[in-house]
Amino acid sequence: MKSIALSVAVLFAASVMSAQTPSPVAKPADPAVTPAKPGDPKAAPAKKDDKKKEVVYTIPGTTIPRANGKFLGLQVVGTVYVLSFYDAKKKPMAPDVTRGLARWPNTRGRGDYRTTLNSNGKALVGAQPVTPPYNFNIFITLLQGEGDAAKAVENYTVQIH
Repeated sequence: MKSIALSVAVLFAASVMSAQTPSPVAKPADPAVTPAKPGDPKAAPAKKDDKKKEVVYTIPGTTIPRANGKFLGLQVVGTVYVLSFYDAKKKPMAPDVTRGLARWPNTRGRGDYRTTLNSNGKALVGAQPVTPPYNFNIFITLLQGEGDAAKAVENYTVQIH
């Protein structure tokens, strides 16, 4: 009985200690300072930002840096792989390769899964569905050219989790 009471007391003390502190009370504005009225000659001129604010782009999924300073974004959309292409400023761009190949281990049996990543104009999209759990390495080969003249131009190994 004493152990149950001790456990309850410890849990209560832990919850009280981890509770968030109340936010500080906002102080009222100083009545001695009055806001400037428009057209008031004593008012300070409005400051203008001469610097343009840069937009920070984020790459969805797993980010893969490329040797040419650009980036790839690999994600599973629905049940297929989507490999998106981004420039050095992480802005989306059209694929600069013809197609890609992807290979990943079969987590439920023998052998590997394989798919061709074909272009839809904005990204390379796989045809083979990907089954969870997503905890493995995927091997990606990017190809340039058509048919038998296609050459592997880039290879990546990416850990998916």
